[in-house]
Amino acid sequence: MDAVFKALADGSRRELLDRLRADNGQTLNELCAGLGGMTRQAVSKHLGVLEEANLVATIKRGREKLHYLNPVPIHEIAERWIGKFERSRLDALSALKAALEAGDA
Repeated sequence: MDAVFKALADGSRRELLDRLRADNGQTLNELCAGLGGMTRQAVSKHLGVLEEANLVATIKRGREKLHYLNPVPIHEIAERWIGKFERSRLDALSALKAALEAGDA
């Protein structure tokens, strides 16, 4: 689980995961295209960290390597750290916070 937290600690890696969540099965070139100033080598390095943490799985298709989001480690974190709290209590606290911020309460 330490590898997952390490991988999620970096904003660029979270952005890569968000992009895969929105459009799963992208190549390295497709991932690089939307990241502005990040070099291909940097994206490749970040993907390696995500693969080591089992957050990204790859499949080779011909000469291409497709990257897919693996949500299982994130689900395991949610179950371990958040799941033990009753969801209804968290929903109630979230609603109360939103109401207080909106000035409705």
